[in-house]
Amino acid sequence: MDTETTRSLTEVLTSIIEKKVNQETCQWLLDKAAQSADKNNNYQLNLTFTSIPRHTGKEEIVLEEPDEKKINSLLPGFTVEGWTVDRLCRVWLLMQLDSSDKEAYINRIENLFPQAEMNELVALYSALPVLTYPEAWRLRCAEGIRSNIGIVLDAIMYHNPFPAKYLDEGAWNQLVLKAFFTDKNMNYIEGLDERSNQHLANTLFDYVEERWAAGRTTSPQIWRLTGKYMDGSHFYMLDKLMNEGNETNQQAGALALSDCSFEKAATVLDQYPDLKTAIEQRKLTWQML
Repeated sequence: MDTETTRSLTEVLTSIIEKKVNQETCQWLLDKAAQSADKNNNYQLNLTFTSIPRHTGKEEIVLEEPDEKKINSLLPGFTVEGWTVDRLCRVWLLMQLDSSDKEAYINRIENLFPQAEMNELVALYSALPVLTYPEAWRLRCAEGIRSNIGIVLDAIMYHNPFPAKYLDEGAWNQLVLKAFFTDKNMNYIEGLDERSNQHLANTLFDYVEERWAAGRTTSPQIWRLTGKYMDGSHFYMLDKLMNEGNETNQQAGALALSDCSFEKAATVLDQYPDLKTAIEQRKLTWQML
């Protein structure tokens, strides 16, 4: 983000915090943020970052519509809806750090990760879209995808525009696969459709074949990322969905057929006029599955 956008976003987040904590806590946050901003005061940063929940509590944030719209206009795909107030305050604290010395700035934030407990990790990964020098956090984000802590994965995957914007294809594909393996809500992953790719589709084709061979089901959202890459050797999968699948699988199959450029796709979709019409009228979309 540029300086002006960061300033505007900070103002919105500050106003949200002011609605959630008392005046004494607000002043404490301002004082500690000012002390922590100094690149030479790592002790104060670490202490403040750790102690925030004791001062702010953990009330869940419900955004007012104007704040939600403002945040999305400044940083599309990002939201603090459903966060706890301590999570927001920790992210806000990181936004106050002096970033003029790139090496010092990166090191200060990196040093928070190794000893971070679960909720601190959630805040650190939630902060990725608002940190300066976004290219510096790519490896950290990719490492986070390997976590087995559900709420940490949620912080990386859900309503977080950083992965789609900055991860390379390999790391992005790992995120999507991990989301399927851990039954995440794919509709919450920013950039999911825009970053679909052939390599990911090929991996998902193999995954589906393995699951089917073992007599297991797969997420209908898989077809969201494979329809446009369908070819002759895999088209039987859509035939199987339409002929043998339940209602949800048939809906997913129809959506995939509508995305598919394979010559047989349009002919098959024509055999399901109700589904075809629902898709054309936007009464059936991937977000509804």
